Amino acid sequence: MRLTTRTNLAMRTLMFCAVNPGRIVRKHEVAEACGASENHLAQVIHLLARQNFLKTLRGRAGGLMLGRAPEDIRVGEVFRVFEGVLPFTECSEEMGSCPLVGACRLKCVLSDALEGFYKALDAVSITDLVEGNTALHGLLKVA
Repeated sequence: MRLTTRTNLAMRTLMFCAVNPGRIVRKHEVAEACGASENHLAQVIHLLARQNFLKTLRGRAGGLMLGRAPEDIRVGEVFRVFEGVLPFTECSEEMGSCPLVGACRLKCVLSDALEGFYKALDAVSITDLVEGNTALHGLLKVA
């Protein structure tokens, strides 16, 4: 299993905003700190805002900030939004690509494992990732 670039950028963006509380941050600041293109980041920010993880403000003084308290943003929730749209396996009858789909038990095992993965991530908030993490603050804090 490998994290998609979009999920990785989503988490970096949320942590960037959490490290800079009460401040409207600019997309270019996030992109620079995270080593991402602004165009790719814009797509991620758009989805984060649609899911109320972020608030975005238009205009000259615009930017973004967390849409809710960092302790209320669960990592599992973010991962489900970004990773949940991608099938983990080709084990569905709709996809029809596996000849074993009607008899294979692997799909159930993988489904249980994936649910355990998300459950573990649900126990972690953005606050857990940034609070007391001085190294991260040093990398992401805007002067």
